[in-house]
Amino acid sequence: MELIQTIEDWAWIGWLVLILLFLVIEMLTLDFTFLMLSIGGVAGLASDLLGAPIWLQVVIAAVVAAVLVLVLRPPLLRRLRRGEDPTPSNVDALIGLSGRVLSTVSADGGQVKLSNGDVWTARADAAAALEPGEPVRVSRIDGATAYVRPVNEENA
Repeated sequence: MELIQTIEDWAWIGWLVLILLFLVIEMLTLDFTFLMLSIGGVAGLASDLLGAPIWLQVVIAAVVAAVLVLVLRPPLLRRLRRGEDPTPSNVDALIGLSGRVLSTVSADGGQVKLSNGDVWTARADAAAALEPGEPVRVSRIDGATAYVRPVNEENA
């Protein structure tokens, strides 16, 4: 019984440590999940300071955190991501890009020069081989290989 009393007497330190830990993790992830958990910890700390038993403190902290994660986090994320640039980048930006065949492209390999100036190892997405100079379009990227289709096939 003395151990439980000691835990209840010093629970505020545990809540502070938990709140700080969640805030540090939130600064590293920037996803609002740990911010909501830390606010739940603040609710647990407040209930401790008001004299609630330890089990009630945990329940209050969990309920507040769950409500915040389910109700407040989604609109905050939408507001945060509203200003993001919707333009695809990296490999996603290459999908749909046009180019020309440099060396014969078949199902086994070849090379293409894309309209952005990059030269890529390529494979034909269709069964037929593509000859040098033929216009192509990137249909997908797998690792360092661009899968291409002839432009006239897409228009048909």
